[in-house]
Amino acid sequence: MTSTASTDAAALARLLGRIADSLERIAPPRAATPDFDAADAFVWHPSPAGLAAVPRVNRVEMLLLKGIDRVRDTLVDNTARFAAGLPANNALLWGARGMGKSSLVKAVHAQINAARAGGTPALKLVEIHREDIETLPQLMSLVRPAPYRFVVFCDDLSFDGADTSYKSLKAVLEGGIEGRPDNVIFYATSNRRHLLPRDMMENERSTAINPGEAVEEKVSLSDRFGLWLGFHKCSQDEYLAMVDGYVDHFALPVGDREAVHHDALEWSTTRGSRSGRTAWQFIQELAGRLGRSL
Repeated sequence: MTSTASTDAAALARLLGRIADSLERIAPPRAATPDFDAADAFVWHPSPAGLAAVPRVNRVEMLLLKGIDRVRDTLVDNTARFAAGLPANNALLWGARGMGKSSLVKAVHAQINAARAGGTPALKLVEIHREDIETLPQLMSLVRPAPYRFVVFCDDLSFDGADTSYKSLKAVLEGGIEGRPDNVIFYATSNRRHLLPRDMMENERSTAINPGEAVEEKVSLSDRFGLWLGFHKCSQDEYLAMVDGYVDHFALPVGDREAVHHDALEWSTTRGSRSGRTAWQFIQELAGRLGRSL
């Protein structure tokens, strides 16, 4: 009987070993511990989980962002306080297309790091794509123990249809058991102030037992951003100031500034909008015509 018991125990051990190997093969790979010293900016990839370093961030210098002085100063102050370990708010940058919402986030990150005192840890910028919002808790667990402070940034954030991933964002911003780590702040840009379309809210109202509560749940997502920074369509003078700023910054050899303004206005008319993006696209056209690189 002893021999039989030993055989059974060995067989059971082999079976458990095979089960453990199988479970390990099908389990998602563990997120690799990132080298945060490799760069000041990263992009989050959930599968396989990890942070990809961005050695050179595609950004516009702060001095070239025109017509957004108030929101610029507000975001700079909020980010500087956060980088210094003081209380700060999550920020939603919402409003007109092409007015520099995402450019401002990247420019503020660069300015704060350039101004930091010697020995102060660099502020890290982590971009998460809209379709990966559900994996925010996984990202939070990765950065929570790190000795750095992080601006987690999502560009063009909005939710449509039956999308319920906004609940992951709500839990991270406020309300979850763990909540947002002390070393993380969340910045998002959106063309919408409330992130969810009106028809989505109205659908919730028509199908819910308590319509008011259903709508409140969705509107409360925006309420979790302490700062709402509005970006509005620029005036003609602000648009031309953007064009002049680019011309001066890149030292483009334009003789007649009035002729440049005329061309810039015609360019904006053909595109149906005046914005920082339109100004930059015109400058690329102008530089190409002049045979100058930017």
